Amino acid sequence: MYTFSNRLKIASFILMAVGAIGIAIGFMSAPSNVAEAKAIVAAHAGGHGDAHATEDHAVSHEATETHDEDHASMTDHAVSSDAHETEAHSEDHSAAHDEHVLHQLQNKPWAALYVAAFFFFMIALGVLAFYAIQRAAQAGWSPLLFRVMEGITAYLVPGGIIVFLILVVSVAHMNHLFVWMDPEVVAHDKLIQGKAGYLNGPFFLVRAAIFLSGWIAYRWYSRKLSLAQDAADDNTNFVKNFRLSAAFLVFYLVTESMMSWDWIMSIDPHWFSTLFGWYIFASMFVSGITVIALVTIYLKSKGLLEQVNDSHIHDLAKFMFGISVFWTYLWFSQFMLIWYSNIPEEVTYYVTRIQDYNLPFFGMLALNFIFPLLLLMNSDFKRVNWFVVMTGIVILAGHYLDIFNAIMPSAVGDQWFIGIPEIGAVLFFAGLFIYTVFNALTKAPITPKRNPFIEESKHFHY
Repeated sequence: MYTFSNRLKIASFILMAVGAIGIAIGFMSAPSNVAEAKAIVAAHAGGHGDAHATEDHAVSHEATETHDEDHASMTDHAVSSDAHETEAHSEDHSAAHDEHVLHQLQNKPWAALYVAAFFFFMIALGVLAFYAIQRAAQAGWSPLLFRVMEGITAYLVPGGIIVFLILVVSVAHMNHLFVWMDPEVVAHDKLIQGKAGYLNGPFFLVRAAIFLSGWIAYRWYSRKLSLAQDAADDNTNFVKNFRLSAAFLVFYLVTESMMSWDWIMSIDPHWFSTLFGWYIFASMFVSGITVIALVTIYLKSKGLLEQVNDSHIHDLAKFMFGISVFWTYLWFSQFMLIWYSNIPEEVTYYVTRIQDYNLPFFGMLALNFIFPLLLLMNSDFKRVNWFVVMTGIVILAGHYLDIFNAIMPSAVGDQWFIGIPEIGAVLFFAGLFIYTVFNALTKAPITPKRNPFIEESKHFHY
């Protein structure tokens, strides 16, 4: 049996406490009116928002000068009338821009919270998919790792509840993360009106509840069968788990795609991609497998999972390498097709990210593809624990940036920077994740006993 060490438990509590303080600071520092929003933008002079504001002012000033020169011959009355109209239009535009910036800055702590909440939740969901695949495929190499996977997927309950609460708060109009939830926006947007049958608050929450209920129910019942198999005299529970997992994968593939449309893509309802569900799946899948490897290596360092050998670590690292390449293939396929076709409704997604998120956008590509490719291409490196841990940390950082890039541009525009709210949210959910996972590992023997393939797994060598 695994014992949750006091040192690790205290560390998880500290992470949660420090993270909660950071999240609170983020919400308290959010502006409550336009004047405060302007002060925040001014405080970050030379940053994203200030640079754009300066550029807009320069363009406006130049346009005004040109206008005055072209109409120098007008009568004094005509010039005066035109100046008044220009000034009124400029004031209306400026007020609308200031209100937009206010909403973006108010979104910032919510978006930081949502990015971190979804990131850690998707890790558990990715592990659940990998676990179901191993069960349905009746894989012989992986049963020794089943308890690790079951421990990680325990996070689905607290993580799923938090994500769902954020969605409820959004539907209640307590933030502006999802613009299609704002009646004023919908009233002036025919495209969103055309999607109202699908994008509406009640149906949105019903879908979310169905997704979460199905994922959590499978995890609970599959683990129940897994533990029952240890004490059984036959393989009835194993067979039930096999059938359950095969059926669940069908449910998972449908609901995971819909979830990615609902929870991420609909933040910008004017843009869509038929590849997006697979793209998010690849990100969560490789992140989940990476965490399986990290937790397994940690447990081995504590003298547990003695029968897990270098071949098991090699296979996990092989999946980390392979799915990283698969993620890159999906990223490039989506990017290349949109860039080549150059359709305004599609290309704006990348224009925004390349202009305003240049460093995290291309940095993510380096972390998620170049590093894993160079570090894990050599088969021998896949057997070196510290090397796998180092690569795993890089991969997780890269896929956090992936989710950051998917959510932030539509939620906060160019008013982004990684500060206290973002770091605090990551620390809080990291602490919650560690506590939940390792606490779950104490609830059952760390090694399955009567899985039909357990002996094959113990003697697995590659």
